[in-house]
Amino acid sequence: MFELLALLLLPLLGTVNTQSFPDVLSPEEEEKYLKLWQEGDETARTKLIEHNLRLVAHIVKKFENTKEDREDLLSIGAFGLIKAVDTYNFNSTTKLATYAARCIENEILMHLRSSRRKKQMSWLDSPIGADKEGNEIKLSDVIEDPSKSALEKLEFEEKVATINEALKALTPREYDIIARRFGLDGRKVETQREIARSLNISRSYVSRIEKRALTKLYLKMKK
Repeated sequence: MFELLALLLLPLLGTVNTQSFPDVLSPEEEEKYLKLWQEGDETARTKLIEHNLRLVAHIVKKFENTKEDREDLLSIGAFGLIKAVDTYNFNSTTKLATYAARCIENEILMHLRSSRRKKQMSWLDSPIGADKEGNEIKLSDVIEDPSKSALEKLEFEEKVATINEALKALTPREYDIIARRFGLDGRKVETQREIARSLNISRSYVSRIEKRALTKLYLKMKK
Protein backbone atom coordinates (compact mmCIF):
# COMPACT_ATOMS: atom_id res chain seq x y z
CA MET A 1 0.00 0.00 0.00
CA PHE A 2 2.90 2.36 0.81
CA GLU A 3 4.33 1.87 -2.68
CA LEU A 4 0.88 2.32 -4.27
CA LEU A 5 0.30 5.66 -2.55
CA ALA A 6 3.72 6.91 -3.60
CA LEU A 7 3.17 5.88 -7.23
CA LEU A 8 -0.19 7.60 -7.33
CA LEU A 9 1.56 10.89 -6.64
CA LEU A 10 4.28 10.53 -9.26
CA PRO A 11 2.16 11.44 -12.34
CA LEU A 12 1.70 14.92 -10.85
CA LEU A 13 5.34 15.72 -11.64
CA GLY A 14 5.15 16.11 -15.39
CA THR A 15 8.24 17.17 -17.35
CA VAL A 16 10.55 19.88 -16.03
CA ASN A 17 11.97 22.07 -18.80
CA THR A 18 15.41 23.06 -17.56
CA GLN A 19 16.00 25.52 -20.40
CA SER A 20 13.24 28.05 -19.78
CA PHE A 21 11.55 28.42 -16.43
CA PRO A 22 8.51 30.72 -16.12
CA ASP A 23 9.08 34.05 -14.38
CA VAL A 24 8.53 34.32 -10.64
CA LEU A 25 5.09 35.65 -9.72
CA SER A 26 4.80 39.13 -8.28
CA PRO A 27 3.50 39.33 -4.66
CA GLU A 28 0.13 40.46 -6.00
CA GLU A 29 -0.07 37.60 -8.51
CA GLU A 30 0.95 35.02 -5.92
CA GLU A 31 -1.68 36.29 -3.49
CA LYS A 32 -4.27 36.11 -6.26
CA TYR A 33 -3.43 32.52 -7.24
CA LEU A 34 -3.15 31.36 -3.62
CA LYS A 35 -6.66 32.66 -2.99
CA LEU A 36 -7.96 30.88 -6.10
CA TRP A 37 -6.16 27.64 -5.12
CA GLN A 38 -7.68 27.86 -1.63
CA GLU A 39 -11.06 27.91 -3.37
CA GLY A 40 -10.15 24.76 -5.32
CA ASP A 41 -9.00 26.24 -8.63
CA GLU A 42 -6.68 23.62 -10.21
CA THR A 43 -5.42 26.12 -12.80
CA ALA A 44 -4.20 28.37 -10.00
CA ARG A 45 -2.43 25.40 -8.42
CA THR A 46 -0.63 24.72 -11.70
CA LYS A 47 0.41 28.38 -11.97
CA LEU A 48 1.88 28.32 -8.45
CA ILE A 49 3.89 25.21 -9.31
CA GLU A 50 5.13 26.35 -12.72
CA HIS A 51 6.19 29.81 -11.57
CA ASN A 52 8.21 28.42 -8.66
CA LEU A 53 10.34 26.06 -10.75
CA ARG A 54 13.15 28.63 -10.68
CA LEU A 55 13.28 28.04 -6.92
CA VAL A 56 13.78 24.32 -7.59
CA ALA A 57 16.67 25.07 -9.97
CA HIS A 58 18.25 27.42 -7.42
CA ILE A 59 18.15 24.82 -4.64
CA VAL A 60 19.45 22.05 -6.90
CA LYS A 61 22.64 24.10 -7.38
CA LYS A 62 23.46 23.47 -3.70
CA PHE A 63 23.77 19.76 -4.46
CA GLU A 64 26.03 19.96 -7.52
CA ASN A 65 28.92 18.38 -5.57
CA THR A 66 26.90 15.21 -4.90
CA LYS A 67 27.55 13.90 -8.45
CA GLU A 68 23.85 13.15 -8.81
CA ASP A 69 22.24 13.69 -12.22
CA ARG A 70 20.93 17.27 -12.36
CA GLU A 71 17.79 16.28 -14.29
CA ASP A 72 16.93 13.73 -11.60
CA LEU A 73 17.41 16.31 -8.85
CA LEU A 74 15.23 18.80 -10.73
CA SER A 75 12.41 16.25 -11.00
CA ILE A 76 12.75 15.29 -7.33
CA GLY A 77 12.84 18.95 -6.34
CA ALA A 78 9.74 19.60 -8.45
CA PHE A 79 8.02 16.78 -6.56
CA GLY A 80 8.87 18.59 -3.31
CA LEU A 81 7.47 21.82 -4.77
CA ILE A 82 4.20 20.11 -5.67
CA LYS A 83 3.85 18.77 -2.14
CA ALA A 84 4.57 22.26 -0.78
CA VAL A 85 1.80 23.82 -2.88
CA ASP A 86 -0.63 21.05 -1.93
CA THR A 87 0.08 21.24 1.81
CA TYR A 88 0.62 24.98 2.23
CA ASN A 89 -1.24 26.53 5.15
CA PHE A 90 -3.12 29.46 3.65
CA ASN A 91 -3.38 31.09 7.08
CA SER A 92 0.35 30.86 7.72
CA THR A 93 2.52 33.99 7.96
CA THR A 94 5.31 32.05 6.23
CA LYS A 95 5.64 32.85 2.54
CA LEU A 96 4.99 30.06 0.06
CA ALA A 97 8.56 30.31 -1.32
CA THR A 98 10.05 29.87 2.17
CA TYR A 99 7.87 26.84 2.90
CA ALA A 100 8.48 25.40 -0.58
CA ALA A 101 12.26 25.78 -0.24
CA ARG A 102 12.22 23.58 2.88
CA CYS A 103 10.03 20.96 1.18
CA ILE A 104 12.23 20.90 -1.94
CA GLU A 105 15.45 20.58 0.02
CA ASN A 106 14.02 17.86 2.28
CA GLU A 107 12.84 15.86 -0.72
CA ILE A 108 16.30 16.01 -2.30
CA LEU A 109 18.00 15.07 0.97
CA MET A 110 15.72 12.06 1.38
CA HIS A 111 16.58 10.98 -2.17
CA LEU A 112 20.31 11.28 -1.47
CA ARG A 113 20.02 9.21 1.71
CA SER A 114 18.04 6.58 -0.18
CA SER A 115 20.64 6.50 -2.97
CA ARG A 116 23.41 6.04 -0.42
CA ARG A 117 21.59 3.06 1.11
CA LYS A 118 21.11 1.50 -2.34
CA LYS A 119 24.82 1.85 -3.08
CA GLN A 120 25.62 0.08 0.17
CA MET A 121 23.21 -2.71 -0.79
CA SER A 122 24.79 -3.07 -4.24
CA TRP A 123 28.16 -3.53 -2.55
CA LEU A 124 26.88 -6.87 -1.25
CA ASP A 125 26.38 -7.95 -4.88
CA SER A 126 30.05 -7.37 -5.68
CA PRO A 127 31.81 -10.48 -7.10
CA ILE A 128 34.59 -11.89 -4.90
CA GLY A 129 35.62 -14.88 -7.00
CA ALA A 130 34.35 -18.07 -8.60
CA ASP A 131 33.57 -21.62 -7.48
CA LYS A 132 35.11 -24.80 -8.92
CA GLU A 133 32.64 -24.79 -11.82
CA GLY A 134 33.53 -21.21 -12.70
CA ASN A 135 30.30 -19.73 -11.36
CA GLU A 136 30.62 -16.20 -9.99
CA ILE A 137 30.45 -15.88 -6.21
CA LYS A 138 29.08 -12.70 -4.67
CA LEU A 139 29.74 -11.36 -1.20
CA SER A 140 26.08 -11.85 -0.32
CA ASP A 141 26.46 -15.58 -1.16
CA VAL A 142 28.91 -16.16 1.68
CA ILE A 143 27.21 -14.01 4.31
CA GLU A 144 24.69 -16.05 6.24
CA ASP A 145 21.61 -14.27 7.54
CA PRO A 146 19.40 -16.67 9.54
CA SER A 147 17.33 -13.76 10.81
CA LYS A 148 16.29 -12.62 7.33
CA SER A 149 12.74 -13.98 7.50
CA ALA A 150 12.28 -12.50 10.96
CA LEU A 151 13.54 -9.14 9.74
CA GLU A 152 11.21 -9.21 6.74
CA LYS A 153 8.27 -9.95 9.03
CA LEU A 154 9.28 -7.12 11.34
CA GLU A 155 9.62 -4.70 8.40
CA PHE A 156 6.17 -5.69 7.14
CA GLU A 157 4.63 -5.16 10.57
CA GLU A 158 6.36 -1.78 10.84
CA LYS A 159 4.97 -0.74 7.44
CA VAL A 160 1.43 -1.71 8.46
CA ALA A 161 1.80 0.20 11.72
CA THR A 162 3.15 3.22 9.82
CA ILE A 163 0.22 3.19 7.41
CA ASN A 164 -2.34 2.87 10.21
CA GLU A 165 -0.69 5.72 12.10
CA ALA A 166 -0.59 7.89 8.96
CA LEU A 167 -4.30 7.32 8.31
CA LYS A 168 -5.04 8.95 11.68
CA ALA A 169 -3.75 12.25 10.26
CA LEU A 170 -6.67 12.40 7.80
CA THR A 171 -9.89 14.24 8.49
CA PRO A 172 -13.07 12.10 8.55
CA ARG A 173 -13.97 13.25 5.01
CA GLU A 174 -10.45 12.61 3.68
CA TYR A 175 -10.41 9.13 5.22
CA ASP A 176 -13.87 8.35 3.83
CA ILE A 177 -12.84 9.31 0.29
CA ILE A 178 -9.50 7.44 0.47
CA ALA A 179 -11.21 4.37 1.91
CA ARG A 180 -13.79 4.37 -0.87
CA ARG A 181 -11.27 5.11 -3.63
CA PHE A 182 -8.89 2.27 -2.67
CA GLY A 183 -11.23 -0.23 -1.02
CA LEU A 184 -10.03 0.12 2.58
CA ASP A 185 -11.97 -1.56 5.40
CA GLY A 186 -13.38 -4.08 2.93
CA ARG A 187 -15.19 -1.43 0.90
CA LYS A 188 -15.85 -1.60 -2.83
CA VAL A 189 -13.46 0.51 -4.90
CA GLU A 190 -15.32 3.57 -6.26
CA THR A 191 -14.46 6.14 -8.92
CA GLN A 192 -14.21 9.84 -8.13
CA ARG A 193 -17.43 10.41 -10.08
CA GLU A 194 -19.32 7.80 -8.03
CA ILE A 195 -18.11 9.32 -4.76
CA ALA A 196 -18.96 12.85 -5.94
CA ARG A 197 -22.47 11.77 -6.89
CA SER A 198 -23.12 10.10 -3.52
CA LEU A 199 -21.78 13.10 -1.56
CA ASN A 200 -23.47 15.64 -3.85
CA ILE A 201 -20.21 17.47 -4.57
CA SER A 202 -18.18 18.04 -7.75
CA ARG A 203 -15.75 15.43 -9.06
CA SER A 204 -12.96 18.05 -9.08
CA TYR A 205 -13.54 18.67 -5.37
CA VAL A 206 -13.27 14.93 -4.69
CA SER A 207 -10.04 14.91 -6.73
CA ARG A 208 -8.59 17.77 -4.68
CA ILE A 209 -9.46 16.08 -1.37
CA GLU A 210 -7.94 12.82 -2.62
CA LYS A 211 -4.68 14.53 -3.67
CA ARG A 212 -4.44 16.38 -0.36
CA ALA A 213 -5.05 13.16 1.60
CA LEU A 214 -2.47 11.21 -0.44
CA THR A 215 0.07 13.96 0.11
CA LYS A 216 -0.58 13.87 3.86
CA LEU A 217 -0.10 10.08 3.90
CA TYR A 218 3.04 10.24 1.80
CA LEU A 219 4.66 12.89 4.01
CA LYS A 220 3.63 11.11 7.21
CA MET A 221 5.00 7.75 6.05
CA LYS A 222 8.22 9.32 4.77
CA LYS A 223 8.90 10.55 8.30
